[in-house]
Order: sequence, then structure tokens, then C-alpha cells
Amino acid sequence: MARRPQQSDDDDDDSQKENTAVPAGTQVKAEKVNGAKRTANAKRAQPSPDRDDDEDAEGDEDADGEADGDEEDEEEGGSPKGRKRARVNENGDAHSTKPEARYKPKVQEAHQRDTDGFVPGSIVRVKLENFVTYDQVEFRPGPYMNMIIGPNGTGKSSIACAIALGLNYPPSILGRASELNSFVKMGTNEGFIEIELKGKIGRPNVVIRRNLSAKSKGSTFAINGTSATGKEVAQKMSELNIQVGNLCSFLPQDKVSEFAHMSPQQLLRETQRAAGDERLTAWHDTLINSGKEAKELTELLNADKQQLKTLEERNAILERDVARYNERKEIERKIALLELMLPFMEYVEARKRYGETKVVQRKLLGKVQALKKKNDPARDLQKKFENQSKALAAARDKKKKEVQKKFTAMSDKHRDNERLEENAEALSNQLVHLKKAERDRARKIHDTEKRIADIRSDLAEPGKVEDLEGIQAEQRELQASNAANRSRLVDLQYRQGVNVNVKSKAQADIQEGEASMRQLDDAAHAKLEHLKRFNRDCAEVILWLRANRGRFQMEIIEPAFVSVTVPNKQYVNAVEACFSTGQLLTFVAQCDADYKLINKLCVDTTEAIGRRARITAWYRPPSERGPPPAPMTREEMLACGFDGYAIDYVDCPEEMRYYLTREVGLHRTAIGLQAHKIDVQRATDACARTGSGMFIAGTVINNVLRSRYGKQLSQNSTRDLRQARFFVGATVDPNVKADFARRINEARQRLIMAEEESAKLADEDRAVRAAGAEFKRKNDALSARRDAVLDHARRIQRLKTKLTTSEETLKTLRNAPSADAERQTLKRKLLDVTRKRAQIAREYADLARAAITLQEEATRIGLQYLQIGSNKNALDILLQERDIAYNKAMAEFEEAHRIHAEAKANSSRKLAISRAKLDAVDDDLRAQFQAMEEVRRRRHHAPAESDPQLQSQPQREPTQSGAAHERDADEIRDELETQNQKLELVLQTNPGVVEQYERRKAEIETLTKKVAEREKKAGKVEKAIKIARDSWEPALTDLVGAIGERFSDAFDRIGCAGEIRISKHEDYDKWAIDILVKFRDNEKLQLLTAQRQSGGERSLTTILYLMSMTEQAHAPFSLVDEINQGMDVRAERTVHNELVKTTCKEDSGQYFLITPKLLPDLMYHPRMKVLCVSNGEWLPEDQGRGLGNLKNMIQGYVQKQTQTQRGPAAA
Repeated sequence: MARRPQQSDDDDDDSQKENTAVPAGTQVKAEKVNGAKRTANAKRAQPSPDRDDDEDAEGDEDADGEADGDEEDEEEGGSPKGRKRARVNENGDAHSTKPEARYKPKVQEAHQRDTDGFVPGSIVRVKLENFVTYDQVEFRPGPYMNMIIGPNGTGKSSIACAIALGLNYPPSILGRASELNSFVKMGTNEGFIEIELKGKIGRPNVVIRRNLSAKSKGSTFAINGTSATGKEVAQKMSELNIQVGNLCSFLPQDKVSEFAHMSPQQLLRETQRAAGDERLTAWHDTLINSGKEAKELTELLNADKQQLKTLEERNAILERDVARYNERKEIERKIALLELMLPFMEYVEARKRYGETKVVQRKLLGKVQALKKKNDPARDLQKKFENQSKALAAARDKKKKEVQKKFTAMSDKHRDNERLEENAEALSNQLVHLKKAERDRARKIHDTEKRIADIRSDLAEPGKVEDLEGIQAEQRELQASNAANRSRLVDLQYRQGVNVNVKSKAQADIQEGEASMRQLDDAAHAKLEHLKRFNRDCAEVILWLRANRGRFQMEIIEPAFVSVTVPNKQYVNAVEACFSTGQLLTFVAQCDADYKLINKLCVDTTEAIGRRARITAWYRPPSERGPPPAPMTREEMLACGFDGYAIDYVDCPEEMRYYLTREVGLHRTAIGLQAHKIDVQRATDACARTGSGMFIAGTVINNVLRSRYGKQLSQNSTRDLRQARFFVGATVDPNVKADFARRINEARQRLIMAEEESAKLADEDRAVRAAGAEFKRKNDALSARRDAVLDHARRIQRLKTKLTTSEETLKTLRNAPSADAERQTLKRKLLDVTRKRAQIAREYADLARAAITLQEEATRIGLQYLQIGSNKNALDILLQERDIAYNKAMAEFEEAHRIHAEAKANSSRKLAISRAKLDAVDDDLRAQFQAMEEVRRRRHHAPAESDPQLQSQPQREPTQSGAAHERDADEIRDELETQNQKLELVLQTNPGVVEQYERRKAEIETLTKKVAEREKKAGKVEKAIKIARDSWEPALTDLVGAIGERFSDAFDRIGCAGEIRISKHEDYDKWAIDILVKFRDNEKLQLLTAQRQSGGERSLTTILYLMSMTEQAHAPFSLVDEINQGMDVRAERTVHNELVKTTCKEDSGQYFLITPKLLPDLMYHPRMKVLCVSNGEWLPEDQGRGLGNLKNMIQGYVQKQTQTQRGPAAA
């Protein structure tokens, strides 16, 4: 069990590792990060002695706040320079400053270090009691690098947990237990964490104590001995800039994998918090908030402008719709009244059915109740028999269980007797074989003595072996001589990789160019390319639909632009004239769900193509009446001199034909190419019969309309037929085709050059590998000699171990008891076994007698149970005969009750529908309906209280009987269908034409003012964004550049490649830091993710990134726990050396590195401190012999080993 170590003045020196050997430099990979622009590290300014802690490091003075809108307009109008632009201060807020002001890097001060070497906020002392693995421990880390080492399970990671929890950070950041009481040591009731932090210069240190309880999930705090709240501790952490919650500053063991899981956006946020200009996060927050506001304003402004334009256009053409309004209004009024009357009439009929079923249900209910009362006495007797049967069955089962228990006990006794019998037989056999065992012991003693003599003889003559150090020296010389060949091989492999990439790129370019040439020759692709130039949104939605067909229930038909063709090009001009531009670009859905889905994904949101598309989708449910018929029969059309209808000259999917007839009307447009053969007047009269129509005679389009007023004469307006632009085949741009051919030729030239270079590299590869084979042959020979020496040493050690074991065996054989004593012991055991068997026999007989008595009682109860069951069965048969009439009556009642309930539910449903319909209509229609119902009531003298279901709403429900007139529901439905047919013959118009015109005029005025205000507000937001970005982006670029340069250099030193990039985005919350790494020669730089790289590669990347941020860090201390897990030896050594160099600089902050393993000959620095965690079940009380002093412990171990080796030699 760990004990509290004694403190001494030379603790710092004695606990440090004294190995200062510097490892040989590793070769840097030739590949560098392409296009990386690295900036020099910003030098940190030394703090002035008299400078105040909270003084602003930036020399500029912020100007006054932003003026109001009126003053801004005046300044912009009166001065050619305009008003002073806004700038973002340290908190990210915009305020006014001079126009020429730009971002000035805020000088990052070095850590202010006190005379004892600690910076404010660093950890001076840690004391734990009853915490995880510790009973009690107290230690003092150093101000620079602190390396905490020790075997697995000793409590290294518990120190990281103590630091986080002691400074009031939640357990969730550790990735371990989620409750505080889980960290109290098992078997104890309470514990505490006490951490002493370095105070600001000139101020005392801060001692924070957190008391934990195993019985409670809560805890208490104390600051410098005074009780405090968690909020006060958190405030103190903020003042000292401690960032335990930031993975870039504090990386526990169970959170190492989460660093690679961090999204690039999270990495950017955490990096800003941990390093660089302290104002970066505030600037970024300002950009995110202002960017969202600007985006929302832009969307609202565009929507308002579009709405304003639409309102103005609609108001310009609204006057002609007023005339149609009154014509439809009367029909719609009649339809609304009929739709209001229909549910009331349906309710009346349902209520009548309800009354009829109620009479039948009540009659059958009385019959069922009478039959049930007649059978009640027999039912009571049946229940009595059932209760008696259950009681006897339970008593019988109880007796059976008791008998079974007796039998089980008898079986146990029998098994015990057999076991004792076996023991007695074994003891008898041991007595018989006792003399033989004595002879065997004498023989074993003789054999063991001989084996000990042979081993000592072998140890006395060990034989001659080579010197191991000499062999290792030869191996090192051989490795050094092969270094040049290894370097040549690495360079050759890199050039081969580059050549393979060039060759692959050339082949890919050839394939891509040839595919593009084939696409240019493809008609469907050419048509889609033509559409892309005409309407980009429509073309991109088509490509998206082709890749996402599975998201829709039925196929979405592509627009007529691409899905309709005119095989006979003589009719292409006429057919295209039948379409409007919108109809050519309309997507056709086959069900309502797909229609809503395509509008949601493509029009309402950006999910489909990354932006809101301006497309049109169409769906109409199939109608029984079908599309309107053609104005002329086919015989009449041919007789007028036409060739056919437009629908006859198109090829398209069958589902598209419904749209072409229902919406475009191709089946109603007659086409004749020979104008002189067409009877225009006859065709005009035929179109006028149906109210309107269109036909094409030669190159003239005729639109026929019938006037709705006066004599309703027909009118024919004509216009010339234009040349088709969309249904004609798209031509291929020769310049595009020539560009593809040029690219293919260039790629082929690159491929030839790459193949030639590949042959040269193959020759060089053979020479390099031949030299490598010779090196391997020599190295294998040296390895075999070294293994022979090591095998000899292991053989000597095995002989020593075998000698010790044999001597212990001989001692055991000689000290064994004599044969006479063993014989007496066996006889006593045999007598004891015989007595036990006699006792078991007596107990077995008692159990058998008790089992017989219980079995007799169980049989008696079983007979009573059978008698009661027989009586009950006879009564059941009697009741079944009596229940026939009752069951028949019950079945009739249940059927009548079901019909009654359905009638009641239907009546209630009809009543609710009628009430809802009455509530939904306007006041005028409701008053008209009430007047009709009042006339009906007076005619029939129906009292208002006749219907109890309508009494709850006497004022809202004027029709107490549910009918508005004498017609039944079927007659009302027929009348409603007639009025709907009349309504379809009248073109649809806006129901509120006049009101809408005036309302739109007011809306246009309001919207105009709203657009102006939003444009002004958007200008202010954009100005604030520019100011914040002018400060934030250069500061972020400087920070990432400084980190990236150190990161790339660190990767170069271990023979790999790495790069840090800023990933920009139009949304500032999506700006990110991308970490790209390369660990093998045959791969390119790849983004660091939690899946692509191995665990060791992620760990290596994580520590190099954190190490690269060290010089830019704000936090007074940082910690990483077991980051070297999974690294190879070369990477681990390089990382350790770089970490020591970085963290032991004069201006570095405090650093904790926790690791369970270390390599030999690692770099050492006088400023680093090594803390060894020793933990176990027991530690000696006498600690005066150097316990806890690493240096003295090592010296004692060496002396003990030397004495052990001298002992056998002296012997």
C-alpha cells in the first residue's frame, strides 16, 4: 500500500533522470508539403516588471460606439470618405475606428515566471487521500516538463483524474466513471484532493481542496482553507486561464482517441482557445453570429424583392379577372350552402337509424337478464365446487412435495454412504501400499542426489564463448556502412512513387478525355448539356433524380425538354409552339407524396443540390371525366385539311402523355403544314363550340376564344410560328471537342515519358537491392554468432534454476514422516469412517418411515379431490343444457348491441362533422342557412328541445333536427354534383379580386419600405463582418502557419510528412483546421480521421500537433496521458526528444507527460523532472535507506546485482 514519501531539499535533483544521451538524427523524407506557405514564429515579448496584469497589450485606443442610422446617412452624404468604418475589439464587438486601421497582431507575452520558476496557474503541489489507488500521497511537480512514469495499474492516470476533478471539472472530460463517488478508494468512506496553484506574481499561491464522499455524488470545496462554491472555483480557473476542458491542453488517457474523432470545426475552436491571439474566439463568434444574420437578411431581402416584383406584376393584370369573379361567386355560394346542408341531412338519417336500433337493443337486454337470474343458484353451487377442488388440489400437491423432500433426503444419505465407503476402501489400499511408497522415497532421494551432482559438474565447466560486445560492435559498423545504401533506396522508392503517380494520372486523363469525347457524341447527353446552358437548376435536379430514384414511391418524369422528342422534324416547329417555357421545364410526379417530396427537397430546402432550385413540379390526381375532349372529331379534323393533332407527332414516356393532354392540351391542337388546304373558318367554328381552342395552319398559330358577354361571338387571334429551339438536336462545340483531343495527346506523351523513366528506375532498383542482399547476408551471420552467446548464457541460468529446485526436492524427501507413523494415522481415519457410515444407516431408516406416512395422507386427499371433481362435472353438464337458451339470447343481444353502437357512433360522427362545417363557414352563409332552418321549423312546429344531442349548443346550432329543407341526402348530393359541373365550365379566378387588388397595393407600399430598411441593416452587418474578418483571418493564418511549420518540421524529422491547413467556407461556423499526414512512401497526404489511420499513427499525430502548439499556448500547464501507445520505437524516441526540447525552453509553461514505458538512452534536460509512481500492498516503514529517491535506488540495485554475480564465482 502506497505511503506518503518524505520530502527533502534535493528532491528535484534526485528524482530527475540522468541520461543525457542524444539519439542519432533520423533521415527526413524528401517529400515536402506541396504549396504550403509557412510563416515565421511570432516572437514572444518579455513582460515588463511594472506592467499591470490586466493591461491591454494592444496600443490602439477604441473609438466611440456606432452612431445611429440618421447620423450615418448624414456623414456618408457630406463627406467623400464616408463615416469611420467599424472595427472589432478584443471581445469581438464592432465599434468605430479610422478607415485605414487594419489587424495588428496582439503581442503574445511569454509566461510571466516568478523567481521559483513557476508561472501563474501552474501546479506547485498535489496531495491526495483515499483517491482511486492512493491511500495518501503528496508530491511537488517542477515548473517545466514533468515525466510521470510507473508500471500499469500504479495510479499514473489517477493523477490526471485528480487534477481535473480537483479543479472542479466534470468527470465526463476524463472518459471514465461518470459519478464523483466512484473515485473514492474502495473500502473508505471519504477522501480529498488538494492542489496548490501558483498565484500571480506578488500574490500568494492558491490552494484548492475538494472533499469527496463514497456515499454521496456531491462534493465540497475550499479555497485557501475557506469554504467555497464550485462557481467560485470555476471563476478562479478562468482568472488563471486554466483549460482542463480543452483536449488541446489536457488530454487524459481515455480521451486520446477522441482527439482524432474531433471534427475539423471543433479542432479549430479548441486550437483558438488554447493558442494564438486571445481575441480569436471572440472574433470568430462575432463572425458566426453576424454571418448567420447576414445570410438570413440576404434570404429575406431576396424573398421580399421577389415578392414585391410578383405583387406588382400580378396587380398589373388583375383588372381583367374582376369580370369573371361575379360569375363564379354565385355558383360557389350555392355549392357552399349545399356542402353545409349535406352533413346535416346525413346526421338526421343517422339519428333515425340510431333510434330504431336502440329499441331492439333494450328489448333483447331484458330477455338476457331474465335468463341469467334463473341460472344463478346453479352457478353459485358450481363456484363452491370449484373452490373446494382448488383447496384439495393445493393440499394434495403440498403432501406430494413433502414426500418428495423425504425421498431427496434419503438419496442424499445414500450418496454420503457411498462416498464414505470409497474413502474406507482408499484408506485400506494406502495401508497395503505403504511399504512400496517407502521404497520409492529412497529411490527418489538417490536419483535427486545424482542429478544435483551432474548439474554442479556442468556449472563448473561452462565452456568458452565469444565476447558479446565485440559482436555488437561489428553489427554497428555494418549498419553504418549500409546507411548510404538505405538512403539511396529511400530516394529510389520516392522517385518510383512519383513516377507511378504521374503514370496513373496520365492514364486517368486519357480515360476521362475519351469518355468526354464519347459523351459529346451522345444525343441524350448533348440534350442535357443544352438544357444546362439554358436552365442550370433544372439540369442539376435531373442528374440528382437519376442518382436518387429510390427515395420516391414512383418515378418522377423528367421535363418535356429532355423526355419528349419529335421524330418527324417537319412538325418540330409546330409541336414546340404548343408549349410554354414553364411547361417545357416542368417535372411530372405520379403521386401526391412524391410531388410534396420533390418540392421539399429541391425547392424548399438545399438538401438536393446544395441550394434552393427554381423548378416547377406538377401533379393532378386522375379524374373520372379525363382531360377535356378535342374540339373536333378526327374525321372533322381531317375534313378541315389538317394532318393530325400535336400529340400524334411526339414520342415520350407513357406517364408523360397524361401531362401533355391534361395540362398542355396537345390532343386539342390540330396541325396542318399545307395552309392552302385548311378551312380556317370551319376550324374556328369547331373550336368555338367548346369555348376556346388552338390550331396551326402552315406557319400561323390561331387562338380561338368565345366572348362571355353580349352575343358571345367567336374571336380568332393569329401569330407567326417561330423556329424551334429546344426540340431540335443540340450541336457539339468544335472548340470543346478540340480541347479534349489536345488533353488526350498531352496525357499520352506524359505516359510514354513515365514508362521510359520506369525502366531506368528498375535498373537502379536491381543494383540497390543487390547491395542490400549482401548486407543482409553479413548481418545474418553476425546475428547467428550473437544468438549463440545469448543461448549459452540462458543455458547457464536454466542450470542454476534446476539446481535450486532439485535441492529443495531432496530436502522435502528427507524430511518426510516414517512408515509406522503414517500406518497409525491411516488406521485412525478408517475407524472414523466406519462410525459415520453406521450413523447414516440409522438416519436413512427414519426417513423411510416418515415418507410412508406422508404418502398415505396424500392418497386420502387425492381421493377426496376426485369425488369433488366428479360432482362438478355433473353440474357442468346440467348448466350447459340450461345455457343453450341463455347463450342464444346473449348472441342476439350482442349483435343488436353492436349495431346499436355503430349507429350511435355514426350519428355522433355525423353530428360532429355538421357542427364543424357550420363553425367553418362565414357569417353570411351561416345566417342564410339559419334562416332556411327557421322557416322549416315554423312549417313543421318542431320544438327546439326535441333532440337532446343538440341542446349543448343551442345558439351555435340553429338546426335542432339536422335538416335544412325537405330533400334527403341523395338529392342534395345530386344537386351538388350539378353545381360543381357548372363551376368547372367557368374558368377559375381569384375569389377576392377587388379586395386583393387594394390589399396588394397596400402590401407593395409596406414591402417597399421593408426592403429599404433591410438593405440598410444588411449593409451594417456586412460592414461588421468585414471588420471582424480583417482582424480574425490574419491572426488565424499566423497562428495556423506557426503551428503548421513546427508540425511539418516534426514530421520531416521522423521521415514522414504532415501539413496543417485552414479549410475555408462561406459559413464561418464551418471553417475548420485540416490535419493531413503521410506515413508511407507509396501514399499521398491524407486527412487525419478516426478510421483511416492506425491507433499509433493517430497518437503520433496528436502529440506532434499538441507539441507544435506549445509555444503559442495560453494555459499555464498542459497534460497528455499515455500518448505514446502504439508508436514504433523510432517515432517514440523522436517525439520524446522533440517534446523535451520544446517544453524545457526558458519561456515554456508547465507540462505533464504520463507514460507506463520508456525507451533506453532518451534525451534528458536539467529543467525536466521525473516522477516515479511506486505502488503496492506494502512498503517498509524504514524509509531512511533512500526509498523514493530514484538515484539511490538505482545505485543500490546495481550493487546488489554485482554482489550476486560475485557469489557463485567465489564459490
